[in-house]
Amino acid sequence: MDAENALESQIKKSDYKILIVDDVVSNVLLLKILLSNEGFQVCTANNGRLCIEQARTESPDLILLDVMMPDLSGFDTAVILKKDPELKDIPIIFLTALNSPSDLVKGFSVGASDFLSKPFNKEELLVRVMHQIEFLAAKRTVVRQNRELMATINNRDKMYSVIAHDLRSPMASIRMVLNLVVASLSPEQIGPELFDLLDKANRESEDVHDLLDNLLKWTKSQTGRLNVLLQDLDLNDIIPGVVDIFEMIAVTKKIKLTYSGSSVVVRADNDMLKTIVRNFMSNAIKFSPENSTIEITITSDADFARISVHDHGVGIASERLDTIFHKGDSTYGTDGEEGSGLGLLLCQDFARKIGGDVLVESVEGEGSTFSVLVPLKKD
Repeated sequence: MDAENALESQIKKSDYKILIVDDVVSNVLLLKILLSNEGFQVCTANNGRLCIEQARTESPDLILLDVMMPDLSGFDTAVILKKDPELKDIPIIFLTALNSPSDLVKGFSVGASDFLSKPFNKEELLVRVMHQIEFLAAKRTVVRQNRELMATINNRDKMYSVIAHDLRSPMASIRMVLNLVVASLSPEQIGPELFDLLDKANRESEDVHDLLDNLLKWTKSQTGRLNVLLQDLDLNDIIPGVVDIFEMIAVTKKIKLTYSGSSVVVRADNDMLKTIVRNFMSNAIKFSPENSTIEITITSDADFARISVHDHGVGIASERLDTIFHKGDSTYGTDGEEGSGLGLLLCQDFARKIGGDVLVESVEGEGSTFSVLVPLKKD
């Protein structure tokens, strides 16, 4: 069974109402008998003005409209129907003995969905009616599925937001406590095995907190609840502070961070810019081996400042470079740290929201450079 026949078999004809409009009583009766016998609901009118009234009170799914009627023609009636916001989507099949090209053009120009020439036969009538009903059924299915999809998306976004918001605060407290514990103790004091467990818990708490923070921001961004506040920012006042946050994390993997930058004023959202650099820093540490170096640099040209985070880690396979910012792959760091892929999606989204972009250069086995381009302050 093909798709069209499958759709027709699913249509319950008694759910659809057809309005028949013709000033000739015998035509109305014939059409009413044919369509009623097929199982459709039927209502009738014998002139254009009554057609408009019936359309408003009966809410038909389809109108069979005679063209040649006294007082108000079918074409004029269609014009009035199509101007009414509540009636304009009702499909119209014109019943007419007119078949010249100009008549057809005029009919379609006033909103015809189809034509049925008089005198008509039963088979052609039913085929043309069913085509319109099938199209209407398919359209309603799409509308219903779209509503269901939007409801699902809204519920998902609410769930993500609740999870991220409600878990972020307690996770921040756990992270702070673990940071303090690891910083104040040494393997000699509590034994190397326990210290390693605490150190692992500390790093995982950082990852979980970052994931929740990214998830909350991503959800707000996708639902339009994240405002972009552009302001003039000196990168030399911002980036060193972000680097300092990661010093303790880098020390646990014996990684050295270096910063090279000067005073460059950009036009950006402070929180979004910090989020981008934090994600770049987190990934660089995650994918770098012990005793390596990560360089953070700031350069600029005529239009953009470029903040780059360069590591000497595992690098990225060439086939992944084109999709890394929008595919959202989950990957693992050099100590088995799991990444969600959400961070880089967020980086690209935020960079473009502030009028910039993100770039990546990488050689597998040698390291990667992630950069964000930020518009310079205009004089």
